[in-house]
Amino acid sequence: MSAIDQRVVNIDGLKLEHFEKGDKFACDFARIGPLLGAKDLGYSYDVVQPGKRSCPYHSHRGEEEMFFIVRGTATLRYGDETRRIRAGDVICCPTGGPETAHQIINDSDAELAYLSISTMMPAEICEYPDSDKVGAFAKGGVRHMTRREHHLDYWTDEV
Repeated sequence: MSAIDQRVVNIDGLKLEHFEKGDKFACDFARIGPLLGAKDLGYSYDVVQPGKRSCPYHSHRGEEEMFFIVRGTATLRYGDETRRIRAGDVICCPTGGPETAHQIINDSDAELAYLSISTMMPAEICEYPDSDKVGAFAKGGVRHMTRREHHLDYWTDEV
């Protein structure tokens, strides 16, 4: 395979994996970045069935995300607002707190497909306003979820 061919993939040829959690969350997806040899950006293709969403409502402190709606319609939750989105829409989700929390909900009667692109930071903090959780993630397998009320002081158990 030539160098240029290693940098191109067509979404119609992707092998999708299925994810499902509870009755709200489900999608078929492919992580495209590794297929293309991406180093600094994460690329994903998601197909979400009617009535489902692929992830919880969340915000990022380290990574910026962008979504491109390939087909379908849905509702975008962003901060305290919602709006209809459709094929051709490009959505920017910069870093921040609750004011940049976001989620795409397929509340239509047809499949929703979108590309998501994100910066791949070595460490990330995500906040989940609906469940009041905070997640810390870092390269090397660090993955920790907690609730806001479980606050520990920096010096707890150190002195």
